[in-house]
Amino acid sequence: MVDFFTALTDPNLPFFRYALVTGLLSAIPFGIIGTFVVVRRISYIAGAISHCILGGIGAGLYIQYGLGISWFGPLHGAIIVALLAAVILAMVSQFGNEREDSVIGALWAAGMAAGLLFIAKTPGYIDPMSYLFGNILLITRNDIYYVIGLDILVLSVVGIFYNKFLALCFDEEFAGLRGIKTHWFYLLLLCLTALTIVLLVRVVGIVMVIALLTLPAAIAGQFAATIRQMMVCATLLCSFFIGTGLSASYSLDLPSGPVIIIIAAIFYLLTVVSTKGVKNLIRKAG
Repeated sequence: MVDFFTALTDPNLPFFRYALVTGLLSAIPFGIIGTFVVVRRISYIAGAISHCILGGIGAGLYIQYGLGISWFGPLHGAIIVALLAAVILAMVSQFGNEREDSVIGALWAAGMAAGLLFIAKTPGYIDPMSYLFGNILLITRNDIYYVIGLDILVLSVVGIFYNKFLALCFDEEFAGLRGIKTHWFYLLLLCLTALTIVLLVRVVGIVMVIALLTLPAAIAGQFAATIRQMMVCATLLCSFFIGTGLSASYSLDLPSGPVIIIIAAIFYLLTVVSTKGVKNLIRKAG
């Protein structure tokens, strides 16, 4: 722990400060959007979007290095593919006749396969591991600005349409009868989820981003009485997991992304076990 704080204050190691600041800022959209994902029970859809992103990242790398279009990078490709996947999944869920799980599986696998093919055809050596499992220590100052922009977007949209999202998550049919265009708000929620996943993949990677999106919110749901409390609690928990994971990974010389997820998973399992134990004791006492 002392070594980590020493590294944070070292002027020759700015990437440690970038990593911590980005991680703490990313806890805001993780906590807010993660709460809606958990309450609405669309974790599987968020997982499909996160894996589709590799297709966009691969396409962006190929366009940038293979075709020589320098202004178009993996972030641009990831955003386009993530939003496209969100639109497709929203349309299938609301209006399609196809089995939703089949479409999710197809997008999940096709996105990963396309990404790996694009990376294979990109000139030079591209290591997909940093995208699959993340490397928060590679974050730059520009990444911080992107996350700040995402924070502002998420806070603004959720603040304006909070009641609509709440109705969508708890009683979509009743909300529709009250005149709320639920399919548009569902699409908006998936697009916000897609943007959150894209910009925060650098923290823990494509494979594990869904865990950090859902685990803090799932833990918060065990104690919070309202959605707002759940969002605040999930944000604080996410900040704690990222900060603790960074410190532990530095001390143990391990990859930061997996350490962050392991800590979050341990806390989740402990919470579930202890909560069930308390409920059983209350039931027996009653």
